[in-house]
Amino acid sequence: MKYNTFLFDLDGTLLDTNELILQSFLYTLNRFYPGKYTREEILPVMGKPLLEQMRLFGPERAEELVRVYREYNLAMHDALIREFPHVSQTVKELFLRGAKLGVVTSKQRLTTLMGLRYFGLENYFSAIITMEDVKAHKPHPEPVLTALERLKAEKEEALMIGDSTFDLDAAHAAGVDAAAVAWSLKPLELLRSCNPEYILHDIRELLHLATPLMNQRVAWGDSGTAGV
Repeated sequence: MKYNTFLFDLDGTLLDTNELILQSFLYTLNRFYPGKYTREEILPVMGKPLLEQMRLFGPERAEELVRVYREYNLAMHDALIREFPHVSQTVKELFLRGAKLGVVTSKQRLTTLMGLRYFGLENYFSAIITMEDVKAHKPHPEPVLTALERLKAEKEEALMIGDSTFDLDAAHAAGVDAAAVAWSLKPLELLRSCNPEYILHDIRELLHLATPLMNQRVAWGDSGTAGV
């Protein structure tokens, strides 16, 4: 199967924000519940909207937990964020081939754009769907369907790439094929339980799944616009 549209989760898929997220959680939870929670208890909820996650840990003060988390996360963002191997190279190559590219994430737009801009990736994506853009979040299909609508893409020609069951289930609920990534923190056994069409061990594998396209683009220029 070949695809002309690629939808990416952000955290744990394109960008290695795992340590940033875990440190932000630990800082916040230890401030209010010293020593109560561990990294292992945080991992299973990663991928949900932040407020939903905090309601699991402290339902009586979830909004306060979100505020403290975001303050710490913003302060430590650039120091702890990393890019997974070959991400920029692969995203740029897909863009140059004319593929339609989107980001589908449950995080807020502010930090989504911070991460993409930090690594020079923002302009490659014609659709960036964040928590502010939808009413229902992954694993609900709405974020995936919203991205397809903005890209004017067909679900049969699209592939959703992610590191969590929320990503894979959202893709299938939207009628889109799914690819699980093996380079993040989630156990492969867990991801396989969602029956993804692909397991990716290297993001460059996507280049073999891309439809050969005629309307190839040129790289982004200094003006911030792309030639077609």
